[in-house]
Amino acid sequence: MPQFRTERDTMGEMQVPADALYGASTARAVDNFPISFEPVPAAMIHAFGHLKAACAEANRQLGKLDGKRADAIIAAANEVAEGKHDQQFPVDIYQTGSGTSTNMNANEVIANLANEKLGFGVGAKGTEGAVHPNDHVNMGQSSNDTFPTAMHIAAAKVIKENLIPNLERLQQALAEKATAWDKIVKIGRTHLMDATPIRVGQVFGGYAAQAEYAVVRAKQALNLRTNLEIGGTAVGTGINTHPQFAAKVCAALSKQLGIEFEEAANHPEAQAAKDAFVSAHGELKTIAVSLTKIANDIRLLGSGPRCSIFELSLPATQPGSSIMPGKVNPVICESVMQVACRVIGNDATVTTAGLGGVGSLFELNVAMPVMIDAFLESIKLLANSAGVFVDKLVKDLEVNEERCRELIDQSLMMVTSLAPVVGYEQAATLAKDAFKQGTTIRQLCLDRKILPEAELDKALDPDSMTRPQA
Repeated sequence: MPQFRTERDTMGEMQVPADALYGASTARAVDNFPISFEPVPAAMIHAFGHLKAACAEANRQLGKLDGKRADAIIAAANEVAEGKHDQQFPVDIYQTGSGTSTNMNANEVIANLANEKLGFGVGAKGTEGAVHPNDHVNMGQSSNDTFPTAMHIAAAKVIKENLIPNLERLQQALAEKATAWDKIVKIGRTHLMDATPIRVGQVFGGYAAQAEYAVVRAKQALNLRTNLEIGGTAVGTGINTHPQFAAKVCAALSKQLGIEFEEAANHPEAQAAKDAFVSAHGELKTIAVSLTKIANDIRLLGSGPRCSIFELSLPATQPGSSIMPGKVNPVICESVMQVACRVIGNDATVTTAGLGGVGSLFELNVAMPVMIDAFLESIKLLANSAGVFVDKLVKDLEVNEERCRELIDQSLMMVTSLAPVVGYEQAATLAKDAFKQGTTIRQLCLDRKILPEAELDKALDPDSMTRPQA
């Protein structure tokens, strides 16, 4: 049978699981919000660990917190940052919109861990010399500036450590294919219809450029690190905190994480609105859209193998059908497309959470937990899907050169290079007649003696059509 202990917060007594490191405020929040049964993302909990350690260090430097307590808080907070106590953070995503419940969850867990290190037991917050969750762990802070600051820390950390490296891997893999396949010519397509030739290397060079721009966009999203709310406390005025507190916290965070964090230029703006997150997620949405272009093109170019384009051979990763033996599907491409659906939906969530009258109300945004949950999910999905796309598809992707040549020979748009010689209208007639007769442009031109064979071969050389004429 579950064992409990009795603790108190400002609203009275609460029953807390006996082995829990959190206290009454957290237990009350767990009781109040049985909604998704999904806790705040672990990245946010780790960010709170980093933040509380930085706050304790800043308060020690400012002479606000004694060294003994500061050391204990920092050691406890570092354990939280390392993910050693994730199970102690049960508060639902759909909680108070300022994230107060999660901030208090962090305060209580860190205080109890610190008290254990100081030789006190769990729940010793009122004992002389012990660490108090509000008075010491939360010193100079408010949920209104700590939760959004943790949002910035979590987002910046995963963008830097996960998203950017995987996008860079994708860019490199696509660029390598572009170089390797630069001499292979295929037919181009516009409006889903045959167009003039293009080199496979040019096509993949375009994909590589999209991936490179995705890296740029991810770095733009990383600018979130420059607008930290810490130091604003309740409404952005900095009540109950030291004027140098925010700068010292940012310095400590920068040293901890190797990311240059900066205090918000205007605290009322930073706490009242979340425009920076709306803008940053717009970059993530654009990255998702870019990846769909690459993934969808590749799955269409690999369609077949006998009854469609099949200019590319996609690696077989799993059986494609439970009823059709031997069928292989572009499953990796499909997973990327589904990720984009989710990220685009998350963009609507982030945008709505930032709306005035919904999330942003007077001096505070009150839809932050759902905003950061959607934001972090987008980063995770984009980073992971980009990595899988490289490892499971791009690395082993192959070009079917014979099929590329076959489709070029059959294309009616090869006539385009003859237009400067015979005129647009005659070239159009040649294309229509070749289609009616089921022959190629080259053969029809030979039959009608449009040009001498040597000149015709030169005019219809597909490689030359892909290179600018001097």
